[in-house]
Amino acid sequence: MSAKIYVGNLSWNTENEGLESLFSQYGSVVSAKVITDRETGRSRGFGFIEMSNGDEAAAAIEALNNYEHDGRNLRVNEAEDKPRRNNFGGGGNRY
Repeated sequence: MSAKIYVGNLSWNTENEGLESLFSQYGSVVSAKVITDRETGRSRGFGFIEMSNGDEAAAAIEALNNYEHDGRNLRVNEAEDKPRRNNFGGGGNRY
C-alpha cells in the first residue's frame, strides 16, 4: 500500500524531478509533485511524494525532516487527507 508524504519549505527552484530524486534514495517513488500557482506557474513552496510503501515513507520522513536542501530546511511529514468540501455552492449562511 502506498504512502503519501507532505514536503514543505521547498526552494522556489525545486522541480518535480529534483524532488523525486531526493526521495528515491529511500525507496520507490510512485509520484512527486511540486504544487504551483495556477496563474503564475510559480512554485508555492510545498509538494507531495507518494512512495510505494509505508516503511520507505517512514525512512524518508525520518531522514529528510529538517534536512537542508537548496538552502532551506525541509518540513517533511505524513500527508493528511484533504478535508471534504460540501458541494452546496453559493456563499454565506442563509436561513
